Amino acid sequence: MPDLSMYSFSMNTYTLFLFSLTVLPLVCTPGPDILFIASQAMSMGRAAGLEATVGVLLGYAVYALLVAIGLATLIASSPMLFETIRWIGIVYLVYLASKLLRAALKADDLAVPTAIEKNQFYKGFLTSLLNPKGMMVYIAILPQFMDQQSGNTSLQAFVLSAVFIFWCGVIYSATSFGLGKVSKGGLSARRRRQIDGTAGMMVLIAAVVMAVAG
Repeated sequence: MPDLSMYSFSMNTYTLFLFSLTVLPLVCTPGPDILFIASQAMSMGRAAGLEATVGVLLGYAVYALLVAIGLATLIASSPMLFETIRWIGIVYLVYLASKLLRAALKADDLAVPTAIEKNQFYKGFLTSLLNPKGMMVYIAILPQFMDQQSGNTSLQAFVLSAVFIFWCGVIYSATSFGLGKVSKGGLSARRRRQIDGTAGMMVLIAAVVMAVAG
């Protein structure tokens, strides 16, 4: 008699593999989350990028919880609520971009303003939580890989969410390590302003992406 438990495990592994192949391009595609993390790593170094990454991942964990209890579907079914969340996210990113761009225009100020130095974790959390793209990954893609007939859909949602968050962590951490090398340490005032300006433009582009995607 064939080992059905091993067959079931193989099928689950294959499903997770296909899910990974589906979401990896989305994770790597420049969007509000990765652009914000890149801006923090470029402006303040690897540690800031990693702190923002943890915040972004926590935001996705909240979406995973919402999907498990069905609230995300409710939000998606209400166009007004969805648009409200989307525009709050856009305004928030524009605010962060303005902070960086103002810092880039301060020719005689070598220190990073306190408002930019702190709270990368909370900023990353809000960036992902207010990004409908993350919500739509859970609502539009994740259910396609769930077996409704096998039951325990909440557990399936958590497993698939864990895979998505894992790949986000890998790509975003690699981004932080890579771009952290061009952070502010030991750079001239002119170079620091250029990095601030570039980081601010990246966050501003993220806001535009969210606005156009709507």
